[in-house]
Amino acid sequence: MDEALLRSLTPQVLGILVRRGADFAAAEDAVQEALLEAVRGRPGSRPRDLKGWLVTVAWRKFLDAVRADSARRRREDLLDEQPAPGPAPSADDTLQLYFLCAHPSLTPSSAVALTLRAVGGLTTRQIAEAYLVPEATMAQRISRAKRTVSGVRLDRHGDVATVLRVLYLVFNEGYSGDLDLAAEAIRLTRQLAAAVDHPEVAGLLALMLLHHARRAGRTAPDGSLVPLAEQDRSRWDTASIAEAVGILQTALARDRLGEFQAQAAIAALHADAPAAEETDWVQIVEWYDELLRLTDSPVVRLNRAVAVGEADGPRAGLAALAELDHSLPRHTAAAAYLHERDGDLKTAARLYAEAAHQAPNLAERTHLTRQAARLNSGPA
Repeated sequence: MDEALLRSLTPQVLGILVRRGADFAAAEDAVQEALLEAVRGRPGSRPRDLKGWLVTVAWRKFLDAVRADSARRRREDLLDEQPAPGPAPSADDTLQLYFLCAHPSLTPSSAVALTLRAVGGLTTRQIAEAYLVPEATMAQRISRAKRTVSGVRLDRHGDVATVLRVLYLVFNEGYSGDLDLAAEAIRLTRQLAAAVDHPEVAGLLALMLLHHARRAGRTAPDGSLVPLAEQDRSRWDTASIAEAVGILQTALARDRLGEFQAQAAIAALHADAPAAEETDWVQIVEWYDELLRLTDSPVVRLNRAVAVGEADGPRAGLAALAELDHSLPRHTAAAAYLHERDGDLKTAARLYAEAAHQAPNLAERTHLTRQAARLNSGPA
């Protein structure tokens, strides 16, 4: 069975069950059981209407679970009214499910984990690996999130700001991971932009398009990471960059600046530079100052310190970096880069090696290890 096809059908089947009256937690369990039954099916036995088959099996699993629960026996007659046979509805409930998973009572991390599991089709193990936590811990987090939204219908869900945050985090998961969720996050953000008059929706869409436009240049043929300054800019998607800049300019003209618009403006300045050495770092620092006024994020301060190092010299960047919490993710890697720029190769090599041990994923770990090896193998 084609796992990618099953993954794409998961939110549609889940949405159908929820609209029929199943609470979210029970519906998600039933859909997962139906997916397992599909995967375990005999080779060559794929149903003609796979979506309809999944809906039928998932609904049966849901009813079986309800019947097994003595506390719900009084609802059994209502739930047992099977809809008439026929093709499954073609409505796409994916965006509505994002709203449901982004329920305001959930923390952002729980909302993203639930979305990746229920809508993105990732396994609990894959999500746990992405968050660097034990599988049992992630299973408990997802179970608690499902219980929280249990009984919430598709017309009672979280607000736009929460959905934007979840969409962005899911996009980043797809952008950096093996499973491509980035394109789906962009598709749903386009849907949201068409349905909601909100400048930050446009800002997020522009930001996603700008990051996605550079994707082909981010990795070498051997799969290793290529830093932004070393990327082959001829591999960037110029049509997507142009579209993103147009969307961003329209959003900024409304004079309702938000976090995603500011981030997109920084990404646009990187994309606009014909070569890395032509990047307008002074203007990037100014946009980071705007971003800090909107969100006093330690990560933004870290990125600003690196930008200061490019605009005003590595020692200015190191001075800005010294004011920050050294336990911040990627702080050591940033320090290594700035020390290298300042000519202190011995310290840079040591810090690259330390940063490799702290890296959140294998690709970054490999890249930082290679940076340390490069400096250690060079002249003293």
